[in-house]
Amino acid sequence: MPPVEITAPGLLLRPWRAADAPAVLAALVDPDIVRWNGQGVTDLAQAAGWIARRADWSDGSHVSLAVTGDADRTLLGAVSVHQIRDGNAAVGYWTAAPSRGRGVAGRALAALTGWAFARLDLHRIELWHAVDNPASCRVAARAGYRLEGTLRESHRYGDGHRHDEHLHARLTTDS
Repeated sequence: MPPVEITAPGLLLRPWRAADAPAVLAALVDPDIVRWNGQGVTDLAQAAGWIARRADWSDGSHVSLAVTGDADRTLLGAVSVHQIRDGNAAVGYWTAAPSRGRGVAGRALAALTGWAFARLDLHRIELWHAVDNPASCRVAARAGYRLEGTLRESHRYGDGHRHDEHLHARLTTDS
């Protein structure tokens, strides 16, 4: 798949670049991101490897994009659609600490979701988050993902504990 750029109000979603490594490192050592994503990135070399893996879309199983400000191109977060198969996929995201509380994740996720339905021939996209992470529940709702249920102790997060998760989803037929 050729690299894409997607716009949303105040945002540009673009392919990852090697030059993003310092900003990625700064974001992925944030305790909240470590808790919910467990990235394990602790130096620039690991950040560069993280970027390289996300920038390689060659197997068609995922699309991962940097979320930047549309004016200054500052890295604000990340958004991805992954586990792409048979018309289904999942999404994930994180927001850098200085960007939280500004609706960045919700706008980026809504834009990526619309693009994914239009370009990847998907029917269903799922989103999981820890019940103990209410900010992610708000992001899901703002991006049009309906709450479908709670999965009990379904995932071990970066804090090393199993957490109950909310399952949200969108269908291409949802308005």
